[in-house]
Amino acid sequence: MKENIRFSNLDREHTIQELAQETFDLVVIGGGITGGGIALDAASRGMKVALVEKGDFASGTSSKSTKLIHGGLRYLKQFDFWLVKEVGSERAIVHKLAPHLVLPEKMLLPLIEGGSYGKWLTSIGLKVYDILAQVTGDDKRQMLEKKEAMKLEPLLPKKILNGAGYYAEYRTDDARLTIENIKTSLQYGAKALNYAKVVDFLYENETISGVKVKDGIGGDEFEIKSKYVISAAGPWVDELRTTNNSKKGKRLHLTKGVHLVFPKEKLPVKQSVYFDIPDGRMMFAIPRGKITYVGTTDTNFNLDKDDVRTDVADAIYLISAVNNMFPDINLEMEDIISSWAGLRPLIHEEGKSASELSRKDEIFTSDTGLVSIAGGKLTGYRKMAERVVNRITKKIEEDEGVTFESCTTDKIPLCGNDFKKFKHVKKYIEEVYDRIKEDGFSEYDAWYLVTTYGKQTEIILENYASLRNKDAYVKMIRAEAQFSIAFEMAANPLDFFIRRTGRLYFDIDSIRNYLDPVMDEFKRVYSYDSSQMLAFKEKIQAELESHSNFSLERI
Repeated sequence: MKENIRFSNLDREHTIQELAQETFDLVVIGGGITGGGIALDAASRGMKVALVEKGDFASGTSSKSTKLIHGGLRYLKQFDFWLVKEVGSERAIVHKLAPHLVLPEKMLLPLIEGGSYGKWLTSIGLKVYDILAQVTGDDKRQMLEKKEAMKLEPLLPKKILNGAGYYAEYRTDDARLTIENIKTSLQYGAKALNYAKVVDFLYENETISGVKVKDGIGGDEFEIKSKYVISAAGPWVDELRTTNNSKKGKRLHLTKGVHLVFPKEKLPVKQSVYFDIPDGRMMFAIPRGKITYVGTTDTNFNLDKDDVRTDVADAIYLISAVNNMFPDINLEMEDIISSWAGLRPLIHEEGKSASELSRKDEIFTSDTGLVSIAGGKLTGYRKMAERVVNRITKKIEEDEGVTFESCTTDKIPLCGNDFKKFKHVKKYIEEVYDRIKEDGFSEYDAWYLVTTYGKQTEIILENYASLRNKDAYVKMIRAEAQFSIAFEMAANPLDFFIRRTGRLYFDIDSIRNYLDPVMDEFKRVYSYDSSQMLAFKEKIQAELESHSNFSLERI
């Protein structure tokens, strides 16, 4: 594994200086999974790349998906074979790039009386799915009888169950996948900065020649000169097209997807289930560590893109769907411990409902040369990046006669990956557990460290060994915070709790229990004053409240 490159907001002034002084081949706007994938693809081909993100990396759509690297079985129903083939094939590739972060996850598809999927069609559909996605070995689909399905998931509705399909998918942490792509791009010379908003474009002879950026932390504006600019700003793509006076033709159609989180004991599914809901849609229930999460909704969204919330109607809809499929479970609003709501930047198609819109990506190029990419799925991020970078390399070749190599991101392991196979990940989890159990840590703690950081766990354990706290858990979370500040550009405690560790979603109590030591670590490193620390604390309290309190008073 390559050594980690320091990537810290402690070096912010120096990074801004470099961005302002150099001329880049490519500026990427947007630090989500698409932008991160583009930065890695372009830099690994030899381009000089800069990436800027207006908030924190992955703070938009890329921390709020269903967190699955999956083939989109439902797109077979829409006869979208191309999309199923592409994202289906990508699953195994992305798993290979980061086997500690993209984990195999068998999915159960219950076949119920009056449901969307009958036995024969499901069998054929999953077979086609396997062929299109080039699934091999144990991952090939199986059709299960009622008894076998009940054995795998005893919570299923026995009275109306006719059997199940059983097939392979992968689970991830989307924000971690994003940050590891960006960090890996640094190994090829890319520069990246969060809290850096593009406020305008630079032009030369009516062609884009860079961007004007406002530093969200220091407040100053600076310019980055670049031969080409790609906007991968997700839900904000049309805003940038408007700034560029090029918003014409196709436009974005935003839909909201909501997920609810429950303690494992309240929704103790033994494995992931993809199930029918009464309105004809499908939903996931996914066990993960201490929790089970369910989702998603798919509703049109026209409000503030920087403030997307789970509302009570979303929560009622999801809870009703779960209670309908699992009759022995009686979830109530107060059982929700966390939630997340995100936007899908889809391409508008007249007369189509939110659920009918295609998940294909599209590329727009303006008359002034701004290239925008929108649509697509988390699973297809690498191919989206490849397509748009191919377009840029072709343009550079035409304009300058310079050629670049083809895409090789299918062979570039992401930061933290020093594993040949998934069994090596499992072995490493056992090793880490053996090393930390004497200090009172559980198997879950070892699993969490390795599936979050991979082999970078070694740096965290070194930090841990150097700290003096009596409480082992305080020591470990401080060691994690130190790692995220030095190597992952975390600027404040929210970056750490929400996007670097996923604790707001998967372990919300750990924020309440260890908020103070993490706050102290950020204060110590960045010398934040008491008013800044109070502002961070209030923001975290507001996040905890808005993600977990769904009492009927909020209606």
